[in-house]
Amino acid sequence: MTAARRPGEVDGRLVENIVHFTRALRKAGVKVGTAQVENAVRAVEAAGFTHRVDFYHTLRATLINRASDLEIYHQIFAMFWRDPDFLEHMIHMLSPALRGQPEDTRPKAAERRASDALGDRPERPPPKKDRQEIEIEAHLNWSDTERLRAMDFEQMSAAELAEATRAIRSLRLPVPPIRTRRQAPAPHGRHPDIHATLRRSLRRGGEIDRLSTTRPRQRPPDLVALCDISGSMSVYSRMLMHFLHALGQSQDGAWGRIHSFTFGTRLSNVTRALHHKDPDLALEAVGREAQDWRGGTRIGEALERFNKDWSRRVLGRGAVVLLISDGLERGDPDLLNQQAERLALSCRHLIWLNPLLRFDGFAPQAGGIRALLPHVDSFAACHSLDTLADLSSALTGAGHKTRLLAGLDS
Repeated sequence: MTAARRPGEVDGRLVENIVHFTRALRKAGVKVGTAQVENAVRAVEAAGFTHRVDFYHTLRATLINRASDLEIYHQIFAMFWRDPDFLEHMIHMLSPALRGQPEDTRPKAAERRASDALGDRPERPPPKKDRQEIEIEAHLNWSDTERLRAMDFEQMSAAELAEATRAIRSLRLPVPPIRTRRQAPAPHGRHPDIHATLRRSLRRGGEIDRLSTTRPRQRPPDLVALCDISGSMSVYSRMLMHFLHALGQSQDGAWGRIHSFTFGTRLSNVTRALHHKDPDLALEAVGREAQDWRGGTRIGEALERFNKDWSRRVLGRGAVVLLISDGLERGDPDLLNQQAERLALSCRHLIWLNPLLRFDGFAPQAGGIRALLPHVDSFAACHSLDTLADLSSALTGAGHKTRLLAGLDS
């Protein structure tokens, strides 16, 4: 911090300010323990805070344990320490009537969660008990539910993300079973079972009373998820990890084996991490396994590593592949094109989930998107609860692919 703006010297209560800051982090969903707060105070006393960047990194090193919390920490730090009277100003800033901003103004990533954590508004007086107030309140509740279902994950507050996470736990992804070459006894099958017919006739002295038949066995397909965890995909990746964890813990038997991988600058197998029944423990284990969270994007190199090391292990039973990425490749598009073609030939169905489809004017202009699009079977969005609930249609249809393929030659 600079000499002109030292939050700890505004009222001489540096420790109290740090404690209030950690409370704001907890309200935003960051797990901060009491021992971490004590370590933060001691670290600041030992390191000092002559410059703002030193104070920022000192608190971050002692309070943040998960890479997924870095964006929330950055937003809360910028809001909390920029103005000593920020908490009083937040009441005015959070009111649309006083702020005068249009309703479609979209905040940056994690900014709404930071605002909700810092801007605790005082309790409102109870509304008047008249019929008009009750009717308006009921209408707002219905509107909030509809708004949450269609809201972009990137724009949700901490409370809204928690509610969306609970809703994701109930989502299912039905899929038709796979017909195998093995046969199973069936009273009205199409194929005669000679061995079963002869065995039955031996119990009747060689008399054949009816012909035993079989039909092909059916089994649920395997699911393989390749999830992009680069900086532009961090919020969506976290919500999709909750979705994959819910599918893995489901007992409906719609899917067989579920394998999950993350990639940014390298490929990581997080299948075992998602085996934890508790979703918080599962996501924490994923964070430990995937060390490149919020890094760059090397989709082509990640697919090449998957095709060489894991393709034969997890795709040998006609698996469905979910490729979760925005397609913003920073590597070689030609390598991505080759590896995407090989992946498409190795799996039963390749579905690309791209949050960029939330934009009405989306077009395949980036090199990575143009390289991937011809090889996928379906192309769908994944930025809200409604889009996740409609993923079952991507298993049978092309989604937005047909329209976008027409734009590749333009």
